[in-house]
Amino acid sequence: FTNITNALQSLDKTYSNTELVRKILRCLPRSWLPKVTVIEEAKNLSILPLEDLLGSLMTHELTMQKRVDDEEKEKKKKKVIALKSSTNEESDDDEDDDDDDDLSLF
Repeated sequence: FTNITNALQSLDKTYSNTELVRKILRCLPRSWLPKVTVIEEAKNLSILPLEDLLGSLMTHELTMQKRVDDEEKEKKKKKVIALKSSTNEESDDDEDDDDDDDLSLF
């Protein structure tokens, strides 16, 4: 964005700080809408420096990434291992003893 605005300045097309701030806020994806709303309501966009806006957006991005990373760690911790059970119904008493031995070894 900065490269584009600098190139436009070299072509004698300049934008005010307010216009630049509003353009950045408009181009953010829909998932950023709550953050955009907070910035628009809490700050005076006509005097908000572009650097402050970018800093706020980068901080928000890092916070959201940390939250996603933490959620992934929690999912890994909560993995559950389930064993499938089965019954073996045979009439031989010898096989029942073998099954009991196998179960005790398990």
